Amino acid sequence: MSGNGNAAATAEENSPKMRVIRVGTRKSQLARIQTDSVVATLKASYPGLQFEIRDKILDTALSKIGEKSLFTKELEHALEKNEVDLVVHSLKDLPTVLPPGFTIGAICKRENPHDAVVFHPKFVGKTLETLPEKSVVGTSSLRRAAQLQRKFPHLEFRSIRGNLNTRLRKLDEQQEFSAIILATAGLQRMGWHNRVGQILHPEECMYAVGQGALGVEVRAKDQDILDLVGVLHDPETLLRCIAERAFLRHLEGGCSVPVAVHTAMKDGQLYLTGGVWSLDGSDSIQETMQATIHVPAQHEDGPEDDPQLVGITARNIPRGPQLAAQNLGISLANLLLSKGAKNILDVARQLNDAH
Repeated sequence: MSGNGNAAATAEENSPKMRVIRVGTRKSQLARIQTDSVVATLKASYPGLQFEIRDKILDTALSKIGEKSLFTKELEHALEKNEVDLVVHSLKDLPTVLPPGFTIGAICKRENPHDAVVFHPKFVGKTLETLPEKSVVGTSSLRRAAQLQRKFPHLEFRSIRGNLNTRLRKLDEQQEFSAIILATAGLQRMGWHNRVGQILHPEECMYAVGQGALGVEVRAKDQDILDLVGVLHDPETLLRCIAERAFLRHLEGGCSVPVAVHTAMKDGQLYLTGGVWSLDGSDSIQETMQATIHVPAQHEDGPEDDPQLVGITARNIPRGPQLAAQNLGISLANLLLSKGAKNILDVARQLNDAH
């Protein structure tokens, strides 16, 4: 039996018959699909446990103010009050410093982390390059707008809000946007592969820290649940995301400034490219660094008791590669800071706050 099987068997033997694990999620189609996929994996590992999904509905008046962070707070509140045992998030929505008492207990295998272009029906078959002059492209992300304005100066980038369904409806039914930019992973999870008109490569647009991966947030001291969700960790995704999150944390970046990354694991080397941009994309610094990191098998060295790294707890993955990934992120951030990244980010933050 594999290490994963042993963990599942042990967790089951120690659990009361048909223990119910309560899983928190947002009441949106994509959030539910993501949560269902995580629960399906857990059910396969723990057939003796029951899983109950609880939707949190956010007060609609509140949802206008930073919806994602408010949902995160609502779900953390449910965790804190012991109303749920774990919460499934898009990892890119989770800050690199979590509130005390919480940790990311698992990072699932990453789907395609790149951004995708969805075109208005009359522009299907085009690319961003071949769209007519002054075409309006919708994105709610400063990171995407900054990079794409620099790359495609003939286009105009405008903010578009709402969940995936809302944005697609705005694109199709209104004549304002020629195209919108969305995360490929979200479109794929929703089964909307046919709407992907173009996938943006790193040279065109690097992605957000953690994009394409799901994170499972739990109470930091809930050892039972930490052990239970540990089987979900995908070692390569974990190490790439530790490097990315360490880079962002050390830069003191966040959603209010354009910071982007690209990571790859090849032949025992972890490659991390990171960049910062001014809001209009005219100013930027990008660099790449690499470190020798061998992707470990789960349970290779037995449990680890060390505290979390960049908000993540992975006791069933050896500590050495995790620290090496974190150090790579910090080193790259220091390199960018030495080249003037702080000034670019400070100006971007001030301009964004002024809006």
